[in-house]
Amino acid sequence: MKTILITGSSGLVGKAIQQVVAEQNKEQYKYAYITSKDADLTDISETRQLFEKYKPSYVIHLAACVGGLYKNMNCKVEMLEKNMLMNFNIVKCAHDFKVEKLIACLSTCIFPDNTTYPINEEMLHNGPPHHSNDAYAYAKRMLEIQCNAYRENFGDNFICIIPTNIYGPNDNFNLEDGHVIPSLIHKCYLAKKNDKPFIVRGTGSPLRQFIYSEDLAKLILWVLENSNEKSLILSVSEKDEVTIGHMATRIAKEFDYENSIQFDTSFSDGQYKKTADNSKLIELLKDDKFNFTNVEEGIKKTVKWFIENYENARI
Repeated sequence: MKTILITGSSGLVGKAIQQVVAEQNKEQYKYAYITSKDADLTDISETRQLFEKYKPSYVIHLAACVGGLYKNMNCKVEMLEKNMLMNFNIVKCAHDFKVEKLIACLSTCIFPDNTTYPINEEMLHNGPPHHSNDAYAYAKRMLEIQCNAYRENFGDNFICIIPTNIYGPNDNFNLEDGHVIPSLIHKCYLAKKNDKPFIVRGTGSPLRQFIYSEDLAKLILWVLENSNEKSLILSVSEKDEVTIGHMATRIAKEFDYENSIQFDTSFSDGQYKKTADNSKLIELLKDDKFNFTNVEEGIKKTVKWFIENYENARI
């Protein structure tokens, strides 16, 4: 029985993959769900020991040092160095241990800041990323370059996928380091609890594409089993864009607190839009029925999970 090694398994997408695997009864594989407790992936010797132990046929590389806008702005050295090290080690070991397929997770924030829209897979290196997250973005770009180099030199089946903004149960709901949706959910929860205004940083006008974590998990497993796409990068996204303000309003409605929203325009909005073209993905999925979870349903599920699991959530 072949083994799938999944890094970052305690995170948002890793937990979603575990949930999907359980629901779909994918018992034809063994699953090695790896967290930082199992190995320090920034250490090459520990990473090699991990591969020696599990001898995976497939690797889904989700582990990363991540955060929201303000962590990207304030912790650039950490974001650059930790991601560069763990990505290098995973890809190197995947080659050395003759892994049949590696799926590595990128992010739409790595695309050029000044570009035309929608962005497709071929536009990744057409200019510098937005300065607010350039350290993280360049680390992720190097992951794509490394995967592509192994693909070209040795024929390794290394694929990079580019998800848009991911959200869902088991997210990091930290007020400062979390991404926009989980941090807003936590902030609204506290605002209502303390009878304070629900403060949203920025104008609320930036546009984003969001994908529910279980949708992404299903797509990753689909790519693992069905695609050896030679063009390397897949944009994984829900098609429609919504504003941060709209998402904040949806969140507030779930708490019955929408009349208390205030936008603090003294804070940066970050990049205005990052529109990704998912037409290649849709073409690949044309013979399979796949329905993306709409943001209203996704927010409802995520808020419900947060409230029910507040004591154990990452806050």
